[in-house]
Amino acid sequence: MRPLLWLVLFALPLTGCTCHSTHSTEVGVLTRRATLGGLLGKPGVQSEIYAPGATYLFPIFLTDWHTFDVSLQNLSMVRDVKKGDRNHEDDLFFKTIDGNDIRVDVTVAWAVDPNRAPYLLNKVGESTEQVKEKLVRPACRSVVRDVLNSLRSEEFYVSEKRFAKSAEARDRLAAVLEPEGVLVRQVILGEHHFNPEYEKVIRDKKLAEQNSERMRSEARASAEQMKSELQKAKGSVNQTLAAAQGALDTAKLSADAQLFQNQKQAEALVAEKKAHAQGVRKQNEALAGSGGTALVKLKIAESLAGKDLVFLPGGKSGVGLQTLNLNQLLQAITAQHAAARAAPTAEEKPAAPAR
Repeated sequence: MRPLLWLVLFALPLTGCTCHSTHSTEVGVLTRRATLGGLLGKPGVQSEIYAPGATYLFPIFLTDWHTFDVSLQNLSMVRDVKKGDRNHEDDLFFKTIDGNDIRVDVTVAWAVDPNRAPYLLNKVGESTEQVKEKLVRPACRSVVRDVLNSLRSEEFYVSEKRFAKSAEARDRLAAVLEPEGVLVRQVILGEHHFNPEYEKVIRDKKLAEQNSERMRSEARASAEQMKSELQKAKGSVNQTLAAAQGALDTAKLSADAQLFQNQKQAEALVAEKKAHAQGVRKQNEALAGSGGTALVKLKIAESLAGKDLVFLPGGKSGVGLQTLNLNQLLQAITAQHAAARAAPTAEEKPAAPAR
């Protein structure tokens, strides 16, 4: 009788089974309420993960079925009620490190870790939405606020500072949530709002800084332009100096060439005059001897050659004519030259005897 009872009890759940399915972005987790004395397994949340896009058959009275959406989720904590997850203003409100009130829109991209779905069902909630409200939202609001309130008021206007803090917030959230089965993908910082009076002060200061930077840029540009013009002027002066130096060098070379030419011409002229003077001196030396007298006679004879000579009688006839005795003239010239050669010079005269 007892084996029959066990068979009836075992077959009873199979008479009422149900189908459970998972969508393409979902994983399923099974919970067993009772296991008929352990015949169907251990009661409670099962560690097995049921893959997306499939259908499964389970006893209807002995199991519970839960699914988790594992696709990318966005937690939008923003001021605009049309864009956020709440029907009221949901942005983060805190004070900067220098004491100013600020409100910042924050969006966190996250997803359920499929491998940790049984843990989330057992410790957090029965769906992705419950995980979001019970775990992700409180952690994000606390951690992101702690990261951002370390910034000064003016640093919220510096994009590099905001990007660095968003990366820091993502890392700190990952350290908190990933062990709990939530993957943090990105933290996006949106618009921020200060007190209106303070925002006006910040805008005026930023405008003044922009004007100051613009003036510095213009000053740098003017300085660079002046440097460029100075370089151009130096280039022009150097070009002029080079041209003048080239002209000077050309003039010096031309003058040196002319001087050299004139020197050579002068040397040639001096040599020619010296040769001529030497020739005259030699000629004079030749004429000073007996050969000179004969040469004079020869020249006179050559000059009288072919001429008609008229000899007029002299005496006291009363005729006023002058006569020339050529023989006497030649003898007188010869005697004069001979006397000049025979007469001692002043250096050759004997000294007068001492008295």
